[in-house]
Amino acid sequence: MSNLIRKGVEGASNTVAELARRVNIPTTASSLPGQIEANTVDPWTGAGTYALGWTYFCAVMVFLVSATRVYHWWTDKMRQALYKTEVQKHMLAYSPESEYAMSNMGTSNTVDQLFPREIEKPIRPDYQSAASSINFINDTLALFRWIFYRPIPEINYYKKKRLSFPSLAVVGIIVIALAFVALYCFLPQPLYWQSMAFGSPPLAIRAGMLAVAMTPWIVASSMKANLITMLTGISHERLNVLHRWGGYLCLFLALVHTVPFYMQAASDIKGYEQFQLLFPNTSGYIFGTGIACLAPLGWLCIGSLPILRSMAYELFLMLHIPVSVAYVGLLFWHCRNFLTSWSYLYATVAIWALSYFIRAFNLNWMNPRRLSFLVGDEAAVQLMAENAIKVTIPTQMKWRPGQFVYLRMPGISVFDNHPFTISSLCSEDFPSDYGELYRDCTVVFRPFGGFTRKVLETATEKGPFQTYRAYLDGPYGGMQRELAAFETVVLIGGGSGITAIVSQLLNLIKRMRDGKAVTIKIEVIWALKRLEAMDWFREELRICREFAPPDSVTCQFFVTAAVRQSRIQGFSERAPRPLSNMFHDKLDGFVAGIASKRNSAMIRDEAQGDPERERELREEDQDAITALPRQKHLQPTVFPPPPKQTYNGSPADSGSARRASLRALEGRRESSDDDHSATRNYLSPNSSRLSSNREFHFPPPSPGRNAPQFHYAPPSPNRASFSPSLSDGPQSHQSTPSQGSAAFPPPPPPAHIRTGKSLDLSITIPSTGAPAPSAAADFDFGFPSTPTEFQKNLMRFAFVNPLKKKEGWSTEYGRPDLAYMLKEMATGGADGRGILGRRTCVFVCGPPAMRIDVANAVAGLQADIWGDDSKDEIFLHTENYAI
Repeated sequence: MSNLIRKGVEGASNTVAELARRVNIPTTASSLPGQIEANTVDPWTGAGTYALGWTYFCAVMVFLVSATRVYHWWTDKMRQALYKTEVQKHMLAYSPESEYAMSNMGTSNTVDQLFPREIEKPIRPDYQSAASSINFINDTLALFRWIFYRPIPEINYYKKKRLSFPSLAVVGIIVIALAFVALYCFLPQPLYWQSMAFGSPPLAIRAGMLAVAMTPWIVASSMKANLITMLTGISHERLNVLHRWGGYLCLFLALVHTVPFYMQAASDIKGYEQFQLLFPNTSGYIFGTGIACLAPLGWLCIGSLPILRSMAYELFLMLHIPVSVAYVGLLFWHCRNFLTSWSYLYATVAIWALSYFIRAFNLNWMNPRRLSFLVGDEAAVQLMAENAIKVTIPTQMKWRPGQFVYLRMPGISVFDNHPFTISSLCSEDFPSDYGELYRDCTVVFRPFGGFTRKVLETATEKGPFQTYRAYLDGPYGGMQRELAAFETVVLIGGGSGITAIVSQLLNLIKRMRDGKAVTIKIEVIWALKRLEAMDWFREELRICREFAPPDSVTCQFFVTAAVRQSRIQGFSERAPRPLSNMFHDKLDGFVAGIASKRNSAMIRDEAQGDPERERELREEDQDAITALPRQKHLQPTVFPPPPKQTYNGSPADSGSARRASLRALEGRRESSDDDHSATRNYLSPNSSRLSSNREFHFPPPSPGRNAPQFHYAPPSPNRASFSPSLSDGPQSHQSTPSQGSAAFPPPPPPAHIRTGKSLDLSITIPSTGAPAPSAAADFDFGFPSTPTEFQKNLMRFAFVNPLKKKEGWSTEYGRPDLAYMLKEMATGGADGRGILGRRTCVFVCGPPAMRIDVANAVAGLQADIWGDDSKDEIFLHTENYAI
């Protein structure tokens, strides 16, 4: 053993000149022509330039992407700054009194004051300038998006398995990189020397140096905190596809580096024997060290193939980093500081160490100034409708809308570290029970397998009052650009993909109220299987509806699945879930409420026998009836307390009290709150919700009965305001299932003790605006059971959706035709210009089929940029709903 160690030390102490002389055979007067050619045509000493070639190639790609990012950042900031300046000027010169005060009452211009002959158009501040938009660049970007936004179709094979491909942009980069390294290796001549005695094959040296030069870029694109992300804004999960394909390309170059040595050694035995004499005391070095490096590289590349990786993902994840470290260490042994090889390996180690150092600051348990130092934060797990899981983590970590974190909960699984999108907004408007310095980091997901399934099983076993320690790594990801810089924003979510949209929507509404967003219109499209899923973000949807600027947000919900009830009375294939029964009772109560408005005994009593007065009251109530419940399906109905005063006054006073009680009961405003109050409150900065610096703040969210319970929360005034005594005391008039109100059924059993088939949903939901049930309601379209996917498509083809544009908040049943809807947004309307503004952002988070449909539609809309001067950009951002 001591002899082996001594030989290893002596081998490592050899100088660079001695190592070079073994491979680069010097030329003498007696040198053969082939040896002279080897030292003059493509000398071994100049092979380091091939490694520099790959470095320059990657640097140019990073520079182009970074330049595009800087251009977008500059133009977005310019438009927001110009818009903010114009809004401030307009607000200073604007006086709401002039619109409502009759300053010319004593003159003959009173009629013109009340009924102007020319209606003034709303003032839209100008935020466009030569510095904020360059037509040539916009047209060029539209051309690239028209090409690269289109996804490559998937290939179906063997039992509904799919072979998916990366985006066209990634494919383009891979093809260019492959062409570059192939031409760089095979184009220069010669590929081999006349004899191996003259030195290593030139083709092998070129490929080897390129493979070594790729190593730092492959490692950098795999790290969560890396310099490429800082420069380009592309997060590490999107760079991961380049990391994988870079590894495949490195394996290709490694094989090109290996094969020439074997081929020439087999064809030129005498030359190989002379070449081997150049490496004394290193038996097996030529092929032994090369195979030692090729083996881990091959395992990393072949094991990362989707087919093999899915079979043993946990094993691959645990061994990925150790095998990578072994590969880099073996490269040091194999290269032995030939040429500039160790320079790239030193850069690899430096990138690795720097990335882990920066990542330490993203860990919530590594900051000694926080209470979570080394122990993590406390987390509460709640079970929600449709078996969804909500994890709430009060933390001092800061994040932006749309970012995600890696969550580790040792109490559930020690080794699992799963990424989840943050659905909550990091804002002072949503304080945590832990105090003003904390924010509730909320993630909502549906369990499928692995870690998510373990969370569901543990929460079901231990109940809703158990808390866990949570270790966060992040935040990462997010959009490269701000939604506030676009006139029109289209948010599309599929199922649990709404988690990436909610925080973006809240943040955008807040910036619109502050006058910091150029956004005019927001379109939200959410495709969900059942209406119960709205309970995931009931409070957030209510806030968005109440505090969004007038006519700025349109939400369309598409219910895509409904199980048909059995036609046999008293028999059901699956028992309905108590939550479904509660929803049906709420819906029935709402319909009954509409009927009670039309035939209300209170109206008849208030009219006191006057038929004209009764007719006016009934018409007034009919105006308040809508096709859909505005917020009733998002939150429990709040009934006011019964009036305590006695009616000792005149009948007119009694009627006024009854009218006030009726308005409060039906959720209508007082008569003094006219239709212009919302507009005046939006335009006027003197609002109760504006702070001293004129910044809008959302009201504190309603705590609700299902708020998470934390065991180790420090004393905080926020938690005092949400104490159970305030929400559950006798003074509370909020009707909840636990209160036994007539509008709700008895409360269902807790989610953590439900077992059996009762977890399945069996519900038949009527279509929106459908007529009363009739004999035709029993028609089953010729299908004896729940329709298949083909049958659903057939029914959708038979009953085409109406072409009219739906305003406000609406619910429909069936899958949305996203391509048609986006086309209508771009070209619909009487003038054929749609609702898309000068700059539009389409944000989609959902399953692959949804992302493909939206990407194809947005790619086709890029052609409008070239022929329409009023449109500068249609930007697409896609998120994977699994993250």
